[in-house]
Amino acid sequence: MKKYVLALDEGTTSARAILFDKKSNIVSMAQHEIKQIYPHPGWVEQDPMDIYANQYAALTECIAKSGISADEIAAVGITNQRETVILWDKNTGRPVYNAIVWQCRRTSDICEALEAAGHGEYIRKTTGLRIDPYFSGTKIKWILDHVEGVKEKVLAGEVLAGTVDTWLIWKLTDGKVFVTDCTNASRTMLCNIHTGEWDPFLLDLLDIPKEILPEIKSSSEIYGTFECMGAELPVAGIAGDQQSALFGQTCFQAGEAKNTYGTGCFLLAHTGERAVQSQHGLLTTVAAGEKGRPIEYALEGSVFVGGAVIRWLRDELKLIHEASDSEYFARKVKDSAGVYLVPAFSGLGAPIWDMHARGTIFGLTAGTGKNHIIRAALESIAYQTEDVIAAMNADVALMNGENKSEAISILKVDGGASANDLLMQMQSDFSSITVRSSANPETTAAGAAFLAGLAVGFFADRKELKSLSATRKNFEPCMSESERRERLDGWHRAIAACRKFSESKEENT
Repeated sequence: MKKYVLALDEGTTSARAILFDKKSNIVSMAQHEIKQIYPHPGWVEQDPMDIYANQYAALTECIAKSGISADEIAAVGITNQRETVILWDKNTGRPVYNAIVWQCRRTSDICEALEAAGHGEYIRKTTGLRIDPYFSGTKIKWILDHVEGVKEKVLAGEVLAGTVDTWLIWKLTDGKVFVTDCTNASRTMLCNIHTGEWDPFLLDLLDIPKEILPEIKSSSEIYGTFECMGAELPVAGIAGDQQSALFGQTCFQAGEAKNTYGTGCFLLAHTGERAVQSQHGLLTTVAAGEKGRPIEYALEGSVFVGGAVIRWLRDELKLIHEASDSEYFARKVKDSAGVYLVPAFSGLGAPIWDMHARGTIFGLTAGTGKNHIIRAALESIAYQTEDVIAAMNADVALMNGENKSEAISILKVDGGASANDLLMQMQSDFSSITVRSSANPETTAAGAAFLAGLAVGFFADRKELKSLSATRKNFEPCMSESERRERLDGWHRAIAACRKFSESKEENT
């Protein structure tokens, strides 16, 4: 009898495996860190073999720790860091270059050339995306153009390309299955999100042969099987991490929204079967759905540096020993004493989209202490998220004729930093909304498990999944509107000054 579903959660900094039972309780978990590689300023890479090795180790460790038999697992779902891209030799199974990670900014010149050539509007309408190094397509082009011998291998039919989900499934199935799902495809800047197919014009524009790309499937169907610990396990769910979290939070209807506080912050609001074109700097993306259903969509705002700013405080500034220490020290001061930290380490994401901006700290005085800087770092996460919420509400207002009842009033949250109650209260105050923290801290993995379980009948339907959702804590706004506006005004002045500084640097170079 099948009693469990397994999620493989391959994130930016770690590969995890989480085993869920029928009630979506976590039965077992294993995690292995993934090393980041920084060859040049603004470049971020990972070793694809390291990604696979750590994910497979987490998979087998999770099952071994649980004490169950592998043949009790109904299905496996995969969720992954999006936009990170890998090219590999299909004969040897070896990568031709390191994985280029979603944070990497090396393709800025390619993006600027595309924008200058007037392709921005076509790309926005076709893919739902803005031209930015964030997305996978220009990363593939960079490898094809810059890595010696790769173009020749492509012409010989020896190279495959894909996002991390595609790489993992290809490796797990010994090269038998070469697929991606619609959510990951929608983040490549190569996919027509209205048809669910690779776009011929964009492939030609970036000189990427369609033959090296995987087949696009739904997020919930049986793609293939692989042998593990004596059992044949079906891979039956795939979703990019943020769409997986949206599904794991059971945001299935238009207007339901979630924010994941991970390395970055990613706010998605479901828009049903309507692909809403943002007028305020957001992205239109494909939401995870089951085979046979119409394509569903979401509006998305991506904050490049969320929890990563806390890791920066720990690893680079040495202001804290553990990430969890940030709340303790931030509570030692009543506010940031006018200090604003803009963590634009990899540029600014939605709704601004400034690839040249770099991190800055404003408002320092002789009385500024480390606790003020730590608090300002936490506040920066909430400020950036509020900017996305404001943009999302503005788009909803345009779509619904200023119908305020359609604005986001409840934000479901998950991810590591969502356990920081001070940050969640800041978010509620700065955004003036209810923040609802999930009782299940692993909603991203749960989404992958739900998608896989639906495909094999382990879960009956979305109604059953809704019944499994539980709340850890609600946070209600308690800041006055005048203070809220004053704080946000200071933040926006800091953003403007940061961009002006970076703009001057670009002009001088």
